[in-house]
Amino acid sequence: MNEENSKRIIEEARALLGTPYKYGVKEEDIPRFVDCSSFTQLIFQNVIGKDIGRSTILQATHGETVSEKDLRTGDLIFFRGSKGHFNDDLFPPKKYGYDICIGHVAIYTGNGMIIHASGEKGRVVEESLEDIKKTRVRIVIIKRL
Repeated sequence: MNEENSKRIIEEARALLGTPYKYGVKEEDIPRFVDCSSFTQLIFQNVIGKDIGRSTILQATHGETVSEKDLRTGDLIFFRGSKGHFNDDLFPPKKYGYDICIGHVAIYTGNGMIIHASGEKGRVVEESLEDIKKTRVRIVIIKRL
């Protein structure tokens, strides 16, 4: 993704700060309410015109995998979560060395910060990546579109 689109993704995401969180939100209720994957789906559809899918596991199939040390603004960070999704056809354990179980997604905004629809906080928030890593089991995969 180019730098201009990365900036636009962050601007669009920040415009939704404070939007109420609703797990499994119905399409007709977006953008009044969002969950983590509808939030990222909406942002990427609006900015780059790409439908990245409605669920975190489908979103994680898009783009190139990057390491945490190579994070750039606009990258999608997928976390293991309590409501994780498995799909061994999309993410074969032999390829990755472990089962991919994705339960949450956030957008990297730069300077160690992420923006996401937080079920725990009940709204879209921007916060430290280090802080969220303390509440999630671990980062599962990072994707750059």
